[in-house]
Amino acid sequence: MSGTLYLVATPIGNLEDMTYRAVRVLREADLIACEDTRTSRPLLSHFDIHTPTTSYHEFNKIDKAEELLDKLISGQNIAVITDAGTPGISDPGEELCARCIEAGVPVVPVPGAAAAIAAVTSSGLSCRRFAFEAFLPKDKKKRRRILEELKKETRTITIYEAPHHLRDTLDELYEALGDRRISLARELTKVHEEHLLMTLSQAITHYGDNDPRGEYVLVIEGRSIEELEAETRAGWEEMSIEDHMDIYLKQGMDKKEAMKAVAKDRGVSKRDIYQMLL
Repeated sequence: MSGTLYLVATPIGNLEDMTYRAVRVLREADLIACEDTRTSRPLLSHFDIHTPTTSYHEFNKIDKAEELLDKLISGQNIAVITDAGTPGISDPGEELCARCIEAGVPVVPVPGAAAAIAAVTSSGLSCRRFAFEAFLPKDKKKRRRILEELKKETRTITIYEAPHHLRDTLDELYEALGDRRISLARELTKVHEEHLLMTLSQAITHYGDNDPRGEYVLVIEGRSIEELEAETRAGWEEMSIEDHMDIYLKQGMDKKEAMKAVAKDRGVSKRDIYQMLL
């Protein structure tokens, strides 16, 4: 029988957030795959965990995943941990998890701290629905595409950012999204934890006067669904009914289906569209 892969969440700052289960799993595993063994050493030492470790990070995740998968298939139990937080959430773990599932190796999550969840739930903004973007892409073209997509996002948006990039990112978000409310959570669970709820323009001013310090989670208010629908309807209304119909007819819809789709886009009845076409 194969072993089991455990995805073990570790504290994002405060060591008291380590769970009893996480300590037990790490002690009982045959091997711990760490994002950085040097970073994990103090944590493991603090909880008196002496399980052998190996490195598993962004730059070896393909080749090392094969090596770890072979060990799992041979019967070893392996725990994956990152420098902080939950494996797979903007951290190594996703690749190995996918390969294990494909190979029929059991994957068991051992939940715990996650910076995005902590920031959203303490933001004062809606946390019923939210979109997790992690770090925005460094590539300018990909970054612009993501920001363009976020313009119409109605869910609360969460983004990770380093202090030395924060000012530029706030400027980009303001330009792309307008002046929305934003919660800036920094140094979560640590001594200098701070939460600031303000608008993007206020955040730009604040960090123009104050140096950003620590790792940030940005929680940004989503677009109002009503506002977005009104904006979309206004866009359709600038188009003639015939051109609007033609969009759906070219997609293979019959005339009746196309009229129904056009009516929905414009917020009117199908009868109204029929009368307009006549």
